[in-house]
Amino acid sequence: MSWLKKLKSGLGKTTARVSASLGAVLGRKGIDAASVEEVEDALISADLGTAAAAKLAERMRKHKFDGEINSATLAAALSDGIAEILEPVAQPLSIDQANQPHVVLLVGVNGSGKTTTAGKLAQQWVQAGKKVKLAAGDTFRAAAIDQLKVWGERTGTEVMAGAQGGDAAALAYQALEAARADGTDVLIIDTAGRLQNRSELMDELSKIVRVIRKLDDSAPHDSVIVLDGTVGQNALSQVKAFQAVADVSGLIVTKLDGSAKGGVVIALAETFGLPVHAVGVGEGADDLQPFTAREFANALAGVDEG
Repeated sequence: MSWLKKLKSGLGKTTARVSASLGAVLGRKGIDAASVEEVEDALISADLGTAAAAKLAERMRKHKFDGEINSATLAAALSDGIAEILEPVAQPLSIDQANQPHVVLLVGVNGSGKTTTAGKLAQQWVQAGKKVKLAAGDTFRAAAIDQLKVWGERTGTEVMAGAQGGDAAALAYQALEAARADGTDVLIIDTAGRLQNRSELMDELSKIVRVIRKLDDSAPHDSVIVLDGTVGQNALSQVKAFQAVADVSGLIVTKLDGSAKGGVVIALAETFGLPVHAVGVGEGADDLQPFTAREFANALAGVDEG
């Protein structure tokens, strides 16, 4: 199955929710002031957030529909509005060769898919000819260390790991030292999932950032929060909390397949304006792909691309 088909299939539940909620405007000549609230409520119900929903509803009110609104013209108008919000944040995760190595720190709550994302990114960069090193900074869970080692074997990537329960900041420091010594292009540091309301865990994360900056004051070059697409609006509070301790520079949204909350990507774009680097719609390495605004907008709005 092609990536576009996977994306469309993955966002199917969100699309269905949006389409059902917007059904009331079908057959009308346009979206008048009285209908704007209906459109807004429909978009909020699909987790687009209040600000983005209001902006899209107003944009659709101004849209000149050719004849009566049908499902195709409605989808096209919605897609145009969504793409307009997403275009500024659609930025692939790129490696700056000036950094030796380029350090990518992955953060997020438990179960968001950080370790899997680390492995998938490693595979993609190895395939692009980069020398990659993985650091198993989730020292709390033996399973996470083992999972990263499996990805290391699969991708031919060295994994630096310490003992379970060890000091994650010390491990990150050692990994960066080793990566600098052996000419590694990219160092990906996985970290333990932590709840944003557990201050001692957030302190540990800020310690990792502090410690690696002793070796390279510009690191991490990307501090990426990995978000589970099924959590909806909770993703916004996660970004806010992690921004405070890890200087979050971009987002990766996973597990969009089968979620009815895919609209949260639009809410995140409207609220934070942070780069959305990639989205995931499955378990395979190829199921994490660079985020493209128009593809995502078409898939979510249900545009039939023939």
